[in-house]
Formats: sequence, C-alpha cells, structure tokens
Amino acid sequence: MKKNKYDQQLLVEGKDDQHVIWALCEKFKVSQTFDVIDCEGVDKLIEQIPIRLKKSGNKTLGIVIDADTDSTKRWQSLKDIFSNNGYNFPDELPENGLVHRENDKKIGIWLMPNNNLQGMLEDFVKFLIPENDKLAEIAELTLAEIENQKLNGYNKEYHKSKAFIHTWLAWQEDPGTPMGLAITKKYLNTSDKVLCNSCIEWLNLLFVTE
Repeated sequence: MKKNKYDQQLLVEGKDDQHVIWALCEKFKVSQTFDVIDCEGVDKLIEQIPIRLKKSGNKTLGIVIDADTDSTKRWQSLKDIFSNNGYNFPDELPENGLVHRENDKKIGIWLMPNNNLQGMLEDFVKFLIPENDKLAEIAELTLAEIENQKLNGYNKEYHKSKAFIHTWLAWQEDPGTPMGLAITKKYLNTSDKVLCNSCIEWLNLLFVTE
C-alpha cells in the first residue's frame, strides 16, 4: 500500500474515476485535504476497506463505487462489510450519499451514478452532457442500430453506458478525450447540474467540513 499524503482517503475503482474526481474538485475548488486512491478494480477496493479502517492515523474514509446492476444489493454488501468492522449504517443509503461518524472516523459512500439508480461512472458523466446535444442523440441512434443488427460486442444492459459515453467523446474536438479531461475542457457541462452539485456537496461535507 502506497504511503498517503493525507489522513483522509477516497477510494475509487479506477483511473477514470480518479481523474473525474480530480477534475470536479479543481472545477469547484474543493480543498485538497484528501488522497484519491485508484484501487485498480472493485474487488481490490473492497479488500482495502477493512485495512483502511484499522490503519491508525486515518480519520476519514470515502468510497466512490459503481452501483452496477443493483444499487440495493451494492449498498447491502457495503453495509455488511462495515458492520463486520463495528460500524452501524442506516438501512437505506441517503439520496445525497452517506456521511457517517463513528469510532472516531468519518465514513462516506457514494454509489455511482446517483445513490439510487443502477449504473456506473459513465452514467454519472452522461448526466453532464449539455442538454439537446446533437451528437448525443446521434450516438444513441447509432448504438440502437448496432444493437438491432446484433453487431454490439458489449452487453447492452450492463455496458451500454460505457459504449455511449466513449462514442460521444470520440466525436469531440479532441477525439477520445478521457472523461476527467472532458470536464476540464468543458465538453461536459458541470454548471446548474443537480447531480454534480450534490456530489460536490458530499465531497465537501465528508472531507472539508469538520
């Protein structure tokens, strides 16, 4: 485990999540009081939870993780992990993400995309595409046609959002721009977005507010 700069850590599944969080924090001027740790996959993220909880000196642990196909099941699995380590979480995940104080630690959980729907990081990013975007409409139609012809290699129920967002990004001024950089380059709209603001409020409440 790499040495961390701060006594507050945010665990994320991969580099895309890490760079999206960094870009949002830069955009909204969230104070840099925590490390954003790429766990290199959901399984490794889950493995790190009890280790981070037991490590002395850590005062805050945040988790950003995909809900995938069942947000309720994901929440219950996380709730069980924390329960086994002496934490009592509410039965349901708050709609604005969990911020919980117990055992001299602050714990936060955000299920992508919005703590309620099934989905993943790409679904969160999709919400940031400007309204009435012409390319988004064409990307949706293109994927639908591919699926109608059964040419899609991706699982349309599970990975369609990945296929969509990366198709849309491939058609921007700088084709194939990563999601985090797409926020910095303003391809994605972060202003007046309820979901985006809710996530920033969660980050501030978890890592900045005492």
